Amino acid sequence: MQSVKILKIMTIQLLARKLALPAQVLAVIVLSLAAAMNLVGQAASQATKVLDTVALHPPKGATVAIVEFSDLECPACAHANPVLKEAAAKYKIPWVRRDYLIPAHPWSKTAAINARWFDTLGNGAGDAYRDAIFANQPTIYNVNVLARFTENFASTHKIALPFAIDPQNKLAAMVMADDDLGKRTGIQHTPTIFIVYKGAKGDQFLEVESADKDLYRTIDMALAEAKQAAPAVHAAAAPVHHTAKK
Repeated sequence: MQSVKILKIMTIQLLARKLALPAQVLAVIVLSLAAAMNLVGQAASQATKVLDTVALHPPKGATVAIVEFSDLECPACAHANPVLKEAAAKYKIPWVRRDYLIPAHPWSKTAAINARWFDTLGNGAGDAYRDAIFANQPTIYNVNVLARFTENFASTHKIALPFAIDPQNKLAAMVMADDDLGKRTGIQHTPTIFIVYKGAKGDQFLEVESADKDLYRTIDMALAEAKQAAPAVHAAAAPVHHTAKK
């Protein structure tokens, strides 16, 4: 397995040299690839010790949902992103995307704030920005490159960027609120993915060990348990009619 990883990295290096990419960009691409290979396996092997379940509930009106804590600079999150997007569309279930910042990542907080600003525009602009960040993550190696990427994204989508994205730090506060929520939940790595659902004994959650291997199976399990619990939940919620004694 290690030899396969080395071969893949060498292939990327050769391709980058043929394309005459700058050495700094080449280094970022190679390091991102190596990190992704390590983090995908690492995330799959670390179960979360959940300390607080306040974040692990389906949104109003949903019986099953995906809850993800991620960092926009995280290679493993970029790897999982298209898998999660496809699953949410296939099962027609909500996908709750929460920010959990990795301190060593220099531009992920700025990207998260940008995404929150695009969220304010509606029509899925924030999620489209996040998806674009993940798809182009290896080429974004500092805050200045992120700024140019964001300008290009806005221009492509015919969006006029303001002079200041978050002048009053309200969006930053929302990002940090998510980050604090992740800490209270017990999140230790990104991405951390849960399938949350309404069970017979209230809201329940299942952690996805690997987006590649376990996501669909875990959603199927949650859907089956939610379906089985539905009659009991409805029965408990049904009004009780008392007949007056004669």
